[in-house]
Amino acid sequence: MSSGDVLQDGSEGPAEDTAATVLLVEDDDGDAMLVTELLEDAEVTVALRRARSVSEAVDALSRPGGAPGIDCVLLDLGLPDAVGLTAVSRLREVAERVHDVPALVVLTGLTGGDQGLQAVAAGADDYLVKGETDSGLLGRSLRYALQRRRSAAQQRALYRSAVRAEETARLERALLPNPLVGDERISVMVGYLPGGGGLLGGDFFDTVERPDGTVLSVVGDVAGHGPDEAALGATLRTAWRTLVLTGTPPERILEHLERVLLTERARPEVFVTLCQVMVTPDRSAVDLYLAGHLPPLLITGPVGDLRCELLPPTGRGRALGVPVDGGWAPRRIDLDGPFALMLYTDGLVEAEVRRGATVPAAAADEPVLDGVGRDALGLVALRAERPARVGPMRRRVPRLGQSGLHDLVREDLEAHGVVGVVERVLRRVRALHGGPLTDDAALLVLGWTGRDTPYLGERSSTLADSAEWARP
Repeated sequence: MSSGDVLQDGSEGPAEDTAATVLLVEDDDGDAMLVTELLEDAEVTVALRRARSVSEAVDALSRPGGAPGIDCVLLDLGLPDAVGLTAVSRLREVAERVHDVPALVVLTGLTGGDQGLQAVAAGADDYLVKGETDSGLLGRSLRYALQRRRSAAQQRALYRSAVRAEETARLERALLPNPLVGDERISVMVGYLPGGGGLLGGDFFDTVERPDGTVLSVVGDVAGHGPDEAALGATLRTAWRTLVLTGTPPERILEHLERVLLTERARPEVFVTLCQVMVTPDRSAVDLYLAGHLPPLLITGPVGDLRCELLPPTGRGRALGVPVDGGWAPRRIDLDGPFALMLYTDGLVEAEVRRGATVPAAAADEPVLDGVGRDALGLVALRAERPARVGPMRRRVPRLGQSGLHDLVREDLEAHGVVGVVERVLRRVRALHGGPLTDDAALLVLGWTGRDTPYLGERSSTLADSAEWARP
């Protein structure tokens, strides 16, 4: 057991796995020494810190971080600045603001028939009288109080976890809607991979077919990560669907959506990147709108002979919410036969590629070493095989990049086809990263199986929760 003054600089308690930290609030040096001896006799391993008044104890509990390390308070009721149960009330009020509330045991010379009951009613875990307390009683009281504290902390953690799960589920329902598509030959495959910690970010997507057969899809990314961004993403997704269902011309949707963003965002620096595609009713062309967003991958060709093309960012406009001139002009892409468009957020291309990861062969064969995409994957291969040739880029962390994603998707399509491509790609990117991604990643594949083929469109939705995706 160790002891020290709580207000002495650097008087930090030991790690939680070695000893509990007890704050003794006692102004009498003799009584403080007696408590030390009783704890030693009881063989209770604690780190004993001391405050000589309620004010000093309040300062300790009120420190930033919630009085880290204080597991229990041993409180005398006869102090210079507080007499009686007012000390219990003051400390309990302060302790309630601490993330993990410490236990509180009264150890005082004050006696009285109802004093103990009143102390417990005021928030104390136990009430001990100095002249009637031996080492065994003090030791048991501390152990029981600490165990009750741990149990209460576990209950609070379970409650917070349940609330978080409920809120996450609500946001998931808002961010991951069912597509409103009637054409059975239209494929809509979506996937969402939360970033580190499993918390949702501001990625959102949706697909709607209008009565005339026009199909519109969107993938958007709210800058930032957290509940505010997730709520804003859900709001924008709902606003986008409303605009589509009410017949707003595709070329006007983004300007109306920006008005919603400017009204609903919490801070003026929040912006949104977005990719919107419109498939014509005869399925012969696609109009592509880019608002500061990455262009999609275009997949064409019949089953068994698929081709994957990385579209250039031609005609890309500014992000929504950025106060600069410019609008969003569509780029027309003419199509002939079956096709699919893979829309995604930057959480995928910003995934770091860990050392030793198995990279697509095409990426490893032709490294140009520009630090992104195919070159980033090539850099990983070079690090493993010829580290000396990488030169000054050895310390850079390679990222997947657009071309790396392109290679990965192309290899997957050649091996497995389109069905299930979303889940496989998300799993492969997560494996290359070596675990949960830093940022959220959303993936949407919108396709058409063709007019004269027997194939119907594929519909799937993948939410990569932490429990499921922790398994290989």
